Amino acid sequence: MTARGRLRVLLGAAPGVGKTYAMLEEGRRLVDEGKNVVVAIVETHGRAATASMAEGLSLIPRRMVSHRGVTLTELDVDAVIATRPDIALVDELAHTNAPGSRHEKRWEDVQQILDAGIDVISTLNIQHIESLNDVVEQITGVPQRETIPDDILRAADSMEVIDLDPQALRDRLAGGLIYPAERVDAALSNYFRLGNLTALRELALLWLADEVDQALQSYRAEHGIDSTWEARERVVVTLTGGPEGETLLRRGARIAARSGGGELLAVHVSSQDGLRTANPAALAQQRALVEKLGGTYHQVVGSDIPQALVEFAKSVNATQLVIGVSRRGRIAAALTGPGIGATVIREAGNIDVHIVNHAAAGGRFALPRIGGALTLKRRVAGFAVALVGGPLLTWLLASLRSEDSITSDVLSYQLLVVIVALTGGIWPALFAAVMSGLTLDFFFVEPLYTVTVNEPFHLLVLSLYVVIAVLVSYVVDRAARESRVARRAAAESELLATVAGSVLRGQGAVQALVERTREAFGMAGVRLLQGDTVLATSGEPLPDNQCVRVPIGNRATLELHGHDLEASEQRLLNVVAAQLDAALEHSDLTETVGEIGPLAASDRVRSALLSAVSHDLRRPLAAAIAAVSGLRSTRHSLSEADRSELLATADESLATLATLVTDLLDVSKLQAGVLSIARTPVDPADVILAAVDELHLGPDTAGLDLDADVPQVSADPVLLQRVVVNLLSNAARYSPPGSRVRVTTSAFAGSVEIRVIDNGPGIPPERRDDVFVPFQRLGDTDNTTGLGLGLALSRGFIEGMGGTLTPEDTPGGGVTMVVALPAVGAEPPSTNQKGDEGHENPDR
Repeated sequence: MTARGRLRVLLGAAPGVGKTYAMLEEGRRLVDEGKNVVVAIVETHGRAATASMAEGLSLIPRRMVSHRGVTLTELDVDAVIATRPDIALVDELAHTNAPGSRHEKRWEDVQQILDAGIDVISTLNIQHIESLNDVVEQITGVPQRETIPDDILRAADSMEVIDLDPQALRDRLAGGLIYPAERVDAALSNYFRLGNLTALRELALLWLADEVDQALQSYRAEHGIDSTWEARERVVVTLTGGPEGETLLRRGARIAARSGGGELLAVHVSSQDGLRTANPAALAQQRALVEKLGGTYHQVVGSDIPQALVEFAKSVNATQLVIGVSRRGRIAAALTGPGIGATVIREAGNIDVHIVNHAAAGGRFALPRIGGALTLKRRVAGFAVALVGGPLLTWLLASLRSEDSITSDVLSYQLLVVIVALTGGIWPALFAAVMSGLTLDFFFVEPLYTVTVNEPFHLLVLSLYVVIAVLVSYVVDRAARESRVARRAAAESELLATVAGSVLRGQGAVQALVERTREAFGMAGVRLLQGDTVLATSGEPLPDNQCVRVPIGNRATLELHGHDLEASEQRLLNVVAAQLDAALEHSDLTETVGEIGPLAASDRVRSALLSAVSHDLRRPLAAAIAAVSGLRSTRHSLSEADRSELLATADESLATLATLVTDLLDVSKLQAGVLSIARTPVDPADVILAAVDELHLGPDTAGLDLDADVPQVSADPVLLQRVVVNLLSNAARYSPPGSRVRVTTSAFAGSVEIRVIDNGPGIPPERRDDVFVPFQRLGDTDNTTGLGLGLALSRGFIEGMGGTLTPEDTPGGGVTMVVALPAVGAEPPSTNQKGDEGHENPDR
């Protein structure tokens, strides 16, 4: 039985990256190695470099297919199989065959060739992959009808991306190496936008990375490899359903992002018996957050949580494991043994384990209180040790008692007193000392079973017990006090740093300060009031809670609901209040600046308007007045030629004056938002031709390339003609002598673009926004070109009609003004049967 051939796919992000060229180049290399290589089918699309690369290779003639009186050519599968080559080069794997062909798709032809034992090298663009079809349409606005199923592509024996930098691809397109010159401008502005190409390139690289990852997983499974291979960072975050989940997820996402696009996975371990259930609502929220962060959520079942976590991490080849600090207290940890974190670290092997602190483990900004050196929990624990350890020690010593054991008995009880002092402080230690002294006297000192002090030595022993207990407990209390003071100082410093940072950042500073205040002082709720208005709030301020009110300058009042504050906390609260005052002042200043900004801009416009009116309006007005005065003069008789000249001057000046006044009124309406626009279906060609006639532009001045298939647009025909007239007059004014202004139309993604192209000096990128500001005349110094309202009005008119007006660089120098308007009743362009290249169908 003949072995099936191998399929190799060259994947590209967009047309023109060089897939076909690379396929032919590889074919020539294989021929040099002695392989029998044939070109089954290749599409050069008129590219000279691609055609030259195909020269010298054995070419299989195409099969002729007749459809509706048109002769089409397709891949001849039978001829390829009959030739029996080692390798067949088949271009455009996703191509749709002509009706009447044996197979509907070319990839089906390739499957038949592979079944015949012939290796195939083929090409494909990323937009033709079925699962990415909708994503590509969202990016480019162009749907793709020719697709290939994902499983067919994933079954390929090898795949490689033919990569090209997006800007290099645009440069290749601008140089005429991909499309004819007349299609370059539209392609650069539509499908081949820099953002589109960058996104498509990322899709192609991610697809290949996913294929490599699946191949790696298959290899590891086939060879029984369970150790971690750090080929790609995979960060696993463990979720318990507790409140710390959001903190852990965000930390894990940051770790994955820092590793250069690592993968984020979240896992929750549920018990086999279903008794230890997490909070379903919290888990649902955390699952949504995982998806928002671009990760995946997993749930596994296991009775041994650490083991289940480690096994899952190893199964996904994880390199990082993020877990939270245990919520158990120290006593619970001491009684129940090492927690999940310690076990995971021990079992994780070469997987890095991150133990992340969180609010549920102590609160980042919680300030420890200094009222008592040791907590009530530790004092209770001390008494418990004394009550449990004393009887146990007495029973043990009584069972081992002898005449010479009194010394060891005394030292044993002394050790118990020290342990109690270290655990609970002075009061449990004093209690243990007194009880141990009485126990020694009752059970171990003659006369037995009586509390009688016959010798001064017994009193000395009891006193020594008490002194030792006091000294040890004093040391313990002092160490605990200093430790708490240090932790409190560190917490205060961190809080002050956070407060200062919030003020410096400005935006959101007031809300951030209120939230930090609630966290720092452990309040149920905090709110900032200005009169009866709540400026910011955090937590749940309740009327029945103890409330502390602090004035914030003369601006507001800060209310803290929960409990009273100590003197040291009051000092820190005063610092927070001062920072809040500064933040409110900063907010007020920002608001004032925001109010002053429009006034300043309005003042600049008013000044520019007065300057323009004082000169540009006075010039045609003065000319009209002079012409009329000359006509009315009775001192001199005027010839018919002079009268005609004066009338023409008056007519021209008054027309210019009317145009200027109309522009001023229109820009005033635009700024006031009251311009009336009547949108109707309009043929762009009609408007363009009328504008050319209005400006009296001949074929030597203006060249038209109008697409007859462009649909109508929804626009105001009068305003649209004014826009085209303005753009054409500007382009003609700045074009060098001997060059022509070009006007083109094209349809793209449900809109129609009118492009006015000149080859003038161009506009610097940093000045492009300035040309659309009223009363700006970029580069005009002769004051004969109007008020500088043309482009400002044009953009306002177009935006009022739901479109856009943007400037672009013209390849070779100059400016291209692009008017984009919504099409009326037109579907987005689709690919045709043969898939001709162009910005409407960039399939090749």
